Amino acid sequence: MPTWFVERPVGEMRPGDHAWLPFSTGEEQEHVIGAFVWDGLTTSSKVIYVGDARPDTVPGLRYRRRIDPVRYVEIGQLRVISCEQARLNRDHFDPDRMLTVLEQEIAVSLDQGYRTVRIVADMNCALRSRGGSELMRLYEDRLEVVVARSTSAMAICQIDRADCGPAELITLEDTHEVLAAANPEFDDGVLRITKTFAPAGLRLEGELDGARHAVFAEVLATATSMQETVHLDFARVRFIDLGALNLLATQAMRMPSGRSVVLDDLPPEVVGVIEMVGWHRLPGVSLGRRKQP
Repeated sequence: MPTWFVERPVGEMRPGDHAWLPFSTGEEQEHVIGAFVWDGLTTSSKVIYVGDARPDTVPGLRYRRRIDPVRYVEIGQLRVISCEQARLNRDHFDPDRMLTVLEQEIAVSLDQGYRTVRIVADMNCALRSRGGSELMRLYEDRLEVVVARSTSAMAICQIDRADCGPAELITLEDTHEVLAAANPEFDDGVLRITKTFAPAGLRLEGELDGARHAVFAEVLATATSMQETVHLDFARVRFIDLGALNLLATQAMRMPSGRSVVLDDLPPEVVGVIEMVGWHRLPGVSLGRRKQP
């Protein structure tokens, strides 16, 4: 099946999107799935979560103090369906059964008056069943048709990378048109800053100039207060000024002992400036992965 593939923040997902989230850490799962579910519940969408979780342990909800998952279950806006109920038939993954369950849930949601339906499916137990990988591909191909033709449904299929081999990841990725990504910490159309999880840190995209020094300093200070080592990914940065580099040096000197910032994929000319002034020798700053010419 020919597909196109795009990375899309969960906050920008729309009906017809069939997305894929191979998460590397529990924090990434909480961050991305939590935002998707939270947006649904706070915008009066129906949320269907398929997985072995209780309403209060659905990823991302347990840390949101302003939300009571049980209340949303009681009013019918949040539907949590166990793996066994949704897709297992005598301990085997049954694609037909899962699709039937989801199609019925979508129909019921629309009858209840919800304009959009958000589906999250935990695919780990399906993968672990006999013939799971091949059956999952069959299921994903069919779900793509169901969701893509819908004007109300959007779905994220999530899986733990640790449970999936490289070949399986590529195969399953090819059955989705969208890669679900974390919402940016900041985005003004010129600079985008997004949290990363493997490695932990921040990805910067666009232009980091004087007008954005303050927000960069704020996001960086928050990140370094929460992680011992913060990787900054500059691979998609088109421009960075000396003031921003000075901010990095200042923040590094303020960090407690044992914490550090690793600068990945800096343009060669920027690396040259850092090495010329000696900033790479400051405690807490190191040059990481080099950007390929």
